[in-house]
Amino acid sequence: MKRFFPRIPRSLSNFARRENGSLSVETAIIFPVLTWAVTLTYSYFDGFLESTANVKAAYTISDLISREGDREITDTYAESMYVLYNRMVANDSPLRMRLSVVTYVAADPDTGADEYYIVNWSTHCGFEGNWTQDNHDPLIEKLPAMADLDTLIIVETSKEYIPRTTTKWLSGGNEFNNFVFSRPRFVPIVKGNPSAKFCQLDIPPAQTAPEA
Repeated sequence: MKRFFPRIPRSLSNFARRENGSLSVETAIIFPVLTWAVTLTYSYFDGFLESTANVKAAYTISDLISREGDREITDTYAESMYVLYNRMVANDSPLRMRLSVVTYVAADPDTGADEYYIVNWSTHCGFEGNWTQDNHDPLIEKLPAMADLDTLIIVETSKEYIPRTTTKWLSGGNEFNNFVFSRPRFVPIVKGNPSAKFCQLDIPPAQTAPEA
């Protein structure tokens, strides 16, 4: 027994210095790990890339609407923004978009009136409904501090992320939800059409822009 233990460090040292081996055995060990690492890296890279594209699309739509003057945001205009959103992101899953304009009215200490918000108009494609005076509390909680009679254009987008590679470590069910707001640039408020829904979900994502 006393002779056995001193041989262990020497045997391990000799094994570490050996350069011979079996290529097939090493491949069987390394290849699954390499495949897992490459697939996982690509999946997460693609996910962050798609998330960035969704954020850029939301900001682009918000900026375009903020530049409108006296022209009203009609269903045709809103639908063209939805088409633009489709073309800026991967259209491998249904896309949802909701456009709204909200005005803030500050509290009046002279009359004792409390502050409140006005939903000037709201329209959506794919969401459960529009924002109204009756259900706008969840929306108001997300808004920043606003000056009296200030107006915000709100763009909400949502898209389910479908991984390009089917893996157990990155399953489905992930959504990219964006909430973007901006102020009108040239007019106090951008007018819009408070329609129930400006598009139909059966319209293919690769559709062409509707005629004006």
